[in-house]
Amino acid sequence: MTCTVRIPTPLRHLAGGRDAVEVADGTVADVLDHLDRECDGIHDRIRDDGGSVRRFVNVFVDGDDIRTLEGLSTVVREGAVVSIVPAIAGGAPDWRACLEELKSTVPQVTVAEVRSMRERGEDFVLIDVREAEENRRGRIPGGQHISRGFLEMKIEEAVPDHGAKIVVHCAGGVRSLLAAQSLRRLGYADVSSMAGGFEQWQRDGLPVEVPAGLDEADMDRYQRHISIPEVGVQGQVKLLESRVLLIGAGGLGCPAGYYLAAAGVGTIGIVDGDVVDLTNLQRQILHTADRVGMAKTESARRTLVALNPGIEVVPIHQRLTSANVGEIFDGWDLVVDGSDNFPTRYLVNDACVKFGIPCVHGSVYRFEGQVTVFKTPEGPCYRCLYPEPPPPGMAPSCADAGVLGVLPGVIGLLEAVEAVKLILGLGDTLVGRLLQYDALRAEFRELRIRRDPNCAYCAEGVEFPGFIDYEHFCASSHSTVSV
Repeated sequence: MTCTVRIPTPLRHLAGGRDAVEVADGTVADVLDHLDRECDGIHDRIRDDGGSVRRFVNVFVDGDDIRTLEGLSTVVREGAVVSIVPAIAGGAPDWRACLEELKSTVPQVTVAEVRSMRERGEDFVLIDVREAEENRRGRIPGGQHISRGFLEMKIEEAVPDHGAKIVVHCAGGVRSLLAAQSLRRLGYADVSSMAGGFEQWQRDGLPVEVPAGLDEADMDRYQRHISIPEVGVQGQVKLLESRVLLIGAGGLGCPAGYYLAAAGVGTIGIVDGDVVDLTNLQRQILHTADRVGMAKTESARRTLVALNPGIEVVPIHQRLTSANVGEIFDGWDLVVDGSDNFPTRYLVNDACVKFGIPCVHGSVYRFEGQVTVFKTPEGPCYRCLYPEPPPPGMAPSCADAGVLGVLPGVIGLLEAVEAVKLILGLGDTLVGRLLQYDALRAEFRELRIRRDPNCAYCAEGVEFPGFIDYEHFCASSHSTVSV
């Protein structure tokens, strides 16, 4: 019998990068012991010499703090989830003393010596332990990059021979001392740190490589993305090259568009036939009071370009219909649906099925919202859930139903997260899963949704039936496409 232990980000390097580990159940003490056998070195980060949980670490069993239960004797039953929650920030040691100790114990070589070793053809491995964004700004030709945070986890793959000669460098020669010390503890016998680091290498006028893909301004703007190993420069280039079509510049489209622009999605199209109204400003954050009466697409464009001048925003001030949907959807990689009426939702779904475009879907109602991803044939489409819209009068008016102003922000941001994941090919998307959010209960629920093998639009081998302009269900025939 097993339970799941959630591993916090600061400890994942000890768990092989995993965010969860399955171990045998028992008491909390047993579980932590099993975890230590699975993840060598994690014990000292969680428990002190006496075996107690460290005072800067909390342990929860199925959401309950063990301090309110039976402590380490708390029984962990089969299928339970144990969460380890350490403090993220803390105090600092006497750094100068630590640095002097490192310099006295870790061998150092100068930049000139490294250059001479290369000129002599000496066999050694040069490892750059700077962060990803530093490496992308410029690097020493022929070196291997392993950022300091992943060194212990990746070094065996990069340098399997523990007898190999290794020179470690960082920017100025400090982090490389720590890295070299760690490698020596792992059993690498011939490890040294390059004094002065990359900065000294540059000052000496030695050759430097600068990878293509992002200019200096992009490197600065997106450095927090680039420093994530799963994103890096290549991932950021993917974002800049991507084309995302927002359906609606309302409550959902505004937060989704704002964060997609900030993330560097290179081209954002916005479809909306409405103008800014004073009632929109309670939730539609791209618009301002001085723009009342302006086309929402233009208002949104101004805000997004002001946030990120390096992207292109394409305003499409039209109401989506069966007559224009084919032209409007042409050339987009991804659709983010923020519409608030059934005719638009079905039209968006049908177009995405026809043209093979993934659709991130969100909807809100008063205090509740939901988000999912429709991506056929990998998962269901909107019609797999609801083959046809309800008849007029069976669905509440969008104007009458109302919505808590901050709720579209939550759902819109979740849509933006899913969009970025789809662009980068990361993680588990919400394809086949419907995530529901109840703001009053502060609760998320997940429902499994499946593809309908008899769906009239996305079933295998079915001929596309064509677009349908359903009667509008919200407010009037002039209803917009935004919440």
